[in-house]
Amino acid sequence: MERIVKADLHIGQLVHHKLFDYRGVIYDVDPVFMLPDAWYEQVAQSRPPKDEPWYRVLVDGSSQETYVAERNLEADVVGTEINHPHLNIYFSGFYNGQYRVKNRN
Repeated sequence: MERIVKADLHIGQLVHHKLFDYRGVIYDVDPVFMLPDAWYEQVAQSRPPKDEPWYRVLVDGSSQETYVAERNLEADVVGTEINHPHLNIYFSGFYNGQYRVKNRN
């Protein structure tokens, strides 16, 4: 029987990385790990589970984007906007502590 995976975080949500102490905003969610195994072996040092949600995050104060396992993220408590050059690609604005997804018509 296939296990249904539910993401606890969502696109547009501000997050904090528990291990590397940076803030960011989620711009995409994968229900399970979707990158090559070679990436996982080289980058995912803490060996988070592959069968749980993973998130693509724009990192505050840089041009970096990261791919992070759900267990390494928590909701951000600062609640202020982030600074990233690609925000306007994915989001239309910042309202009530989160980013609104850009309408892709």
